[in-house]
Amino acid sequence: MVLPSVMVLPLLIVMAAGVYYIYNEVMQYMAKSLVRNKVVMITDAVSGVGNECAHLFHKGGARLILCGANWDKLESLYNSLTNEADPSETFAPKLVILDFSDMESMEDVMSEVVDCYGCVDVLICNSSMKLKAPVQSVSLELDRNIMDINYFGPSTLTKGILPTMIPRRSGQIILVNSIQGRLAVPFRSSYAASKHAVQAFFDCLRAEVEEYGITVSTISHTFIDATVLPSPEEPASNPNSLAAFVASHLTHGVRPSVLANEIMRTVNRKKKEVMLAHPIPRVAVFLRSFLPSFLFAVLGAGVKDSVLAEQMQ
Repeated sequence: MVLPSVMVLPLLIVMAAGVYYIYNEVMQYMAKSLVRNKVVMITDAVSGVGNECAHLFHKGGARLILCGANWDKLESLYNSLTNEADPSETFAPKLVILDFSDMESMEDVMSEVVDCYGCVDVLICNSSMKLKAPVQSVSLELDRNIMDINYFGPSTLTKGILPTMIPRRSGQIILVNSIQGRLAVPFRSSYAASKHAVQAFFDCLRAEVEEYGITVSTISHTFIDATVLPSPEEPASNPNSLAAFVASHLTHGVRPSVLANEIMRTVNRKKKEVMLAHPIPRVAVFLRSFLPSFLFAVLGAGVKDSVLAEQMQ
């Protein structure tokens, strides 16, 4: 029996979608199996991305070290993980108070981390402090605080963890950075500066530790979109509900669950650099390298438009 020609294209699309789905499921399963019994440390585990990573790696059988500045939130995450998982197949997470704004406590924190399992196989540096303000309104104290959390914290922690990786000649360090580590945007001078600094640190580190079998990965993403999507089981309450749902999927942000899955894939594939962004930010990064004058003109015009809009309100 010969299929009509009009049916060939839809059939090929369905088959391609099926193969893609199966491929993703297999890769996800392989990624989880590779982290089983691995010691995985996650900073700012109580954030949206950190929480998603904790659940993903815990289900994969990793030995988790969860870090955060709030003990109550860490305990809540611990209870959520242990209540959902089979204790015969998973390990109870270790909880460590870690606050990058308190750099004097870093030495004690690193000793506590090493005491948990004696080593760290995968370090996920996820902490970040954001700020949107004109340059002249940012105090030196705030500048320093942002640099502590976004640069000095991850770099100091990494230096403390490296001695557990180098003798074993294995390990992976993942920096969950921002695309602003590669592209500076107006009104985010301190934030972009700290992200550029930490990007440069990990780029240098990658070359220095390669001979020890240690992989250094950086993931540059756009802003985190933590909005709650409407449940597909809920009936439409107004005629615009479908349009709102579609619009939410067209945002240029990255959902925490998507970023967590990308982190898991990065551990699996040991990719050294990942950009998780829609086409517009990618084009902007391209323009910064090859047509900087054009990009500067566009950014400058955008600042003028925003100032004019504020004056008219």
